[in-house]
Amino acid sequence: MGARQQIRQQSDTVEENPLRLDQDKAEQIIDALNTDLANAYVLYHQLHKHHWNVEGAEHLGIHEFLEEAYEDVEHAADEVAERVQTLGGVPHASMTALSNAATVESEDEDVYDIRTSFENDIEMYGSIIESYREHIELAESLGDHATGEMLRQQLVELEEHVHVMDHYLKDDTLVESS
Repeated sequence: MGARQQIRQQSDTVEENPLRLDQDKAEQIIDALNTDLANAYVLYHQLHKHHWNVEGAEHLGIHEFLEEAYEDVEHAADEVAERVQTLGGVPHASMTALSNAATVESEDEDVYDIRTSFENDIEMYGSIIESYREHIELAESLGDHATGEMLRQQLVELEEHVHVMDHYLKDDTLVESS
């Protein structure tokens, strides 16, 4: 950083917010949202990896689906980060902070067949979906209905993506085995 460095707000702090949400309630919600943000970026990178590496007869359709999925995850992450800021917090932004806050773990660097990749994605989606449900309840119980609604809308997209992946894994296909 340059000689004129000036920190406007330190990470892991919560300032007053214009929403009139008590600071202790805001802190709890911000912590939950920063977990969602971290998990989103783990999912984003794993989906992107699978997008790059998919092969086979259904390559194009799956390639396009995965692109849509990771773009939706990235958009959701942006909404979550902006909500953290609105609530008076600092959204996690460094790879270290995101890694430390994530409650899901990505698969390793190896390239897997698309069935294994989707199974790994479905597992991660399931964990994130469960976390979202808990965080919706938390936000609602603390009187932050707007955060609850934002997460609820994102939950619908997460569930739609995992539903499509589950369909890709079904045995019915037009592709003949050789």
